[in-house]
Amino acid sequence: MKLAIYQIMHVGSMIMLTTFLFMAFANPAPETRRRTLMWTGIFSLLMLIGGFGMLAVLKLGFPVWILIKLVCWLILSGLAGMAYRRPASMFTWKAIAWAALLIAVATVYLKSNFE
Repeated sequence: MKLAIYQIMHVGSMIMLTTFLFMAFANPAPETRRRTLMWTGIFSLLMLIGGFGMLAVLKLGFPVWILIKLVCWLILSGLAGMAYRRPASMFTWKAIAWAALLIAVATVYLKSNFE
């Protein structure tokens, strides 16, 4: 596939994953748990496929900045479940989510510093 398709898949999935993640933070009601976790899982998988698709098209190998983004992806993928398990710690989950998002986006722009 073309690079643009992977880029759209990756960024679009990141936006939707973030949307559902913060929706879980805003209303961790048990009725919404199954649907929210389903959608965050789907968008998380699409985000991963889009990211590795871009790596394959660009033939970059596995640089250090990809490892940083993978750790951020793992954190973001698990936080929706944590919002439902421990809603009392919501401020902590939000802070971790914002930090992971900021680090992931900053890594894209600063990736030349990691090579």
